[in-house]
Amino acid sequence: MSTALVGPQLGSAVLMAIDVQVGFVKEPSAHVVPVIVDLMRAWQVAGGATAVATFTNPPGSQYETISGWTKLRTPEEQALAPELAPVANAATERITKSTSSFFKVAGVLETFRARGWTEVVLTGIDTDSCVHDSAADAYQYGITPWLVVDACASSGGQQYHEAALLLAARNFGSHLLLTSSDVHRMLSQGGYQ
Repeated sequence: MSTALVGPQLGSAVLMAIDVQVGFVKEPSAHVVPVIVDLMRAWQVAGGATAVATFTNPPGSQYETISGWTKLRTPEEQALAPELAPVANAATERITKSTSSFFKVAGVLETFRARGWTEVVLTGIDTDSCVHDSAADAYQYGITPWLVVDACASSGGQQYHEAALLLAARNFGSHLLLTSSDVHRMLSQGGYQ
């Protein structure tokens, strides 16, 4: 009989902030920035590994040629949300990507393996794009993807956030959807054992 997972293990998980950048912080997504900053700070204080992924959209990207989307090109749009910068400076890893999933960046999977990260706790913007795609890749690579539902949002609106969570619950398992309160409870108990 298998035992259900109860939460990420502090020693084998990395808390990831995805694309918390000025160009993605819009009215529908701005509310998650302080939640993410709080989680990153608490995770770091507990001795856990953190990582920050940021997105760039170079000229000629698939986003431009297929979708016609040309945002996230300027340094102003690509900048981290100012509130995140202090905790991002203390992150274990920084990843710059021009794809939706940070696992598509050369060397990232090898870094996960070398550091013993078998779980990733995902926060960020957009739930329906970069967060979900990173979770899907983690799952395919055998890395457990935990999604912190109130630390993710979609700049496109609540309906896209909810749709992504619905897909995540079906495709990865609803037991992998956590709240920030769940994560804080885990940290206050010294990490799940």
